[in-house]
Amino acid sequence: MQTTNPTLLAAYFDGKSAQARPVELHIERERLHVRTAGTAFDVPVSQVLWPERTRHGMRIAQLPTGGIIQCADGPAWDAWCKSNGLQESFIVVLQQSWRWVTGSLLALTVLLGATYQWGLPVIAQGIVAITPYSFDERIGQATLTAIDDRLMEPSSLSMAQQSSIRDAFAHALRFQAADNVPRWNLKFRKSKLGPNALALPGGTILMTDEMVQLVDGDTDVLTAVLAHELGHLKHRHSLRMLVQVSGLSAVTSLFLGDFSTVLAAIPALMGQAQYSREAEREADDTAMQVLTAAGLNPRVMVTMFEKLEAQRQSESKGPSSGHSNDGANVIVNLLGLAFASHPADSERIAFFGKNSR
Repeated sequence: MQTTNPTLLAAYFDGKSAQARPVELHIERERLHVRTAGTAFDVPVSQVLWPERTRHGMRIAQLPTGGIIQCADGPAWDAWCKSNGLQESFIVVLQQSWRWVTGSLLALTVLLGATYQWGLPVIAQGIVAITPYSFDERIGQATLTAIDDRLMEPSSLSMAQQSSIRDAFAHALRFQAADNVPRWNLKFRKSKLGPNALALPGGTILMTDEMVQLVDGDTDVLTAVLAHELGHLKHRHSLRMLVQVSGLSAVTSLFLGDFSTVLAAIPALMGQAQYSREAEREADDTAMQVLTAAGLNPRVMVTMFEKLEAQRQSESKGPSSGHSNDGANVIVNLLGLAFASHPADSERIAFFGKNSR
């Protein structure tokens, strides 16, 4: 403590009335002395609460007796505290430094970015690994029911044509190790989504009549599409994506402080798109391995991409239907990865084309 005891003028509220009384403060022998007109008292400095200061506004001290001391002259209060050896905590010092605040924001941004890029996928894989497969089946069944109610109709393909496609795919899988083939069940539907195939949690693969018609029933091309969907089942992509998007949405909501805000959904949807691209790469790897082992030309997948692109170009030049299935596609992409909802880019075309014969 200082040997000279500087004083400070402030206002005192005794906690019993709203009337402020001017007081003079000084510290001596580890005690805060408060002197008013007509009375004086003192309290141990260690029992006084000194709320952290802000850059602007009143300075406050809370007395153990219930009274409060206020001082409107911030610089004078700060100088008085410093001269009496009242040190601010390290955290308060950092909060008052724009350099430290800027550095902390940058560090937080880097941490959040690393968590988004690497942390959430790893965490999601861990959660999926310990989740029983029966959970996938329940989600898959609920999703199939919702899709059938809103987007699908019974298939118009003959049973013979359905069996031909199913048998061709099963034949290609005969060249795989048994433990490398997840449980699968191929179903056909007439769809409002057009040419498509999607893998649902639990093992169901849906293929639309329009997809079969697009390639004129070519079983080699359809086997390639189904092998891609098998990759999604093998890696449990639907459940992984659901965990990742849910986790990202929860973190975003906590950061924004509002679980109902639309803003919280934007990063989650962006994250879902990023994770979908990675899932497509893994599914493409499975398709390539299945096709190669079965002696099928991987170029058939490029054929599928070309036919889908040709149809998109044709539809873009035609009259608009006046409605959109964007909302339905979001649901399908979240719980079942739709083949035709992920247009092929040059990377994917090159991947399947490089090993073509």
